[in-house]
Amino acid sequence: MPNIKLFEEKRIRSVWNEEDQKWYFSVVDVVEALTDSVNPKDYIKKMRKRDPLLNSNWGTICPPLEMIAADGKKRKTQTANVEGVLRIIQSIPSPKAEPFKLWLAKVGQERLEEIENPELAQLRMREIYKAKGYSDEWIEKRVRGIAVRDELTDEWKKRGVKEGKEYSILTAEISKATFGLIPSDYKKFKGLAKPQENLRDHMTDLELIFTMLGEASTTEIARTKDAHDFDENEKAAIEGGTVAGNARKELEKKSGRKVVSSQNYKILPEKERRKLDKGKKK
Repeated sequence: MPNIKLFEEKRIRSVWNEEDQKWYFSVVDVVEALTDSVNPKDYIKKMRKRDPLLNSNWGTICPPLEMIAADGKKRKTQTANVEGVLRIIQSIPSPKAEPFKLWLAKVGQERLEEIENPELAQLRMREIYKAKGYSDEWIEKRVRGIAVRDELTDEWKKRGVKEGKEYSILTAEISKATFGLIPSDYKKFKGLAKPQENLRDHMTDLELIFTMLGEASTTEIARTKDAHDFDENEKAAIEGGTVAGNARKELEKKSGRKVVSSQNYKILPEKERRKLDKGKKK
């Protein structure tokens, strides 16, 4: 399950490090939230030039850790724990600095609560999507899709697939067989240009359902055929995606409507978003 925190409606990717029992936050997400910069990576470069001391300790303050990118793939991302984020804030003249400090303290407290009661993590994820205006029905599909994805990646890990590039290739194979598009092309089709825009957060109900079918089918095929290493799991990924792709084509033939949609949830206000979701049920 991805750890996405929300600060003033801005997504902050985070990961809990079991070794030092600390949260680590995506630096680029933090900078974007504090500055509203259209190019947070460029802002970071300029910030480091302004602050030589921060720059000289950058590798220590901001270790690279794997996080889920906008296309659903895991990539190395510059991160910082609470102490590191507080140091970065010193170099950012922002009226949001003090509210962000309070937010960091709240996130830390919530993690302690989630350790005591793991169900709270899923409840809070639902609250984040609800705050962004998604319907309850869409949220349930998205949460279920995350569980299906986690089951698949756990299976890949057990079967010798390497995290990172190999996960990305297999994910692309499933997507291509299911929808006829790899994730990067799918994002372009939906008009998603920003790195932090997660493709699955912009999928319709049907797109989420067929994504789940492709990944669940891949998991089942990998288990049934006892796939090992990358090559065998690649075949399973193509076969699993093909199961979903055939089902998609059959639905499109019967309904006369395409499943793949250019629709996204970028600019829809809450009332319009809910109206759209209700309309899809009729």
